[in-house]
Amino acid sequence: MPETFIIETSLGNITVSLYDDTPLHRDNFRKLVSEKYYDGIRFHRVIRDFMIQTGDPLSRHDDKRMLHGTGGPSHRVPAEIRHANKKGTLAAARDNNPEKASSGSQFYINHVDNDYLDGQYTVFGAVDAGMDVVDAIAAIETDFNDNPLQPVTIKTITPAAQA
Repeated sequence: MPETFIIETSLGNITVSLYDDTPLHRDNFRKLVSEKYYDGIRFHRVIRDFMIQTGDPLSRHDDKRMLHGTGGPSHRVPAEIRHANKKGTLAAARDNNPEKASSGSQFYINHVDNDYLDGQYTVFGAVDAGMDVVDAIAAIETDFNDNPLQPVTIKTITPAAQA
């Protein structure tokens, strides 16, 4: 049975299940959640009809706004590309590297089907409940860097069994 987590945001809760066949990404996410890594982190890149992205610890700080999207742990997670970028799926963000290795912490939720990303990014989970919250985040007004003008924050992420 897939592991389920509740992402408590400032706009409501998103319940996600992680795929068993992407164990490196599942275990990395689980570890970060157990360390409360995501607490207080913002959705720093929001593009309606595309995706919403989070996971950068620099996004906790307004004075680092121009650096939002560049932070995270030093490790990468090896690619586990097996699933399509369908609406409501979670995928690991990454920089431009030939191995397609993922960011150690940043991930996005597809707001629509993004088939052209298939084969490029590791999709490691899906939204079970709370797509209305994803829609609300995607509708937020953003600046020229797609960074929300009013912060949307992850309060905490917890395993569903502990919620």
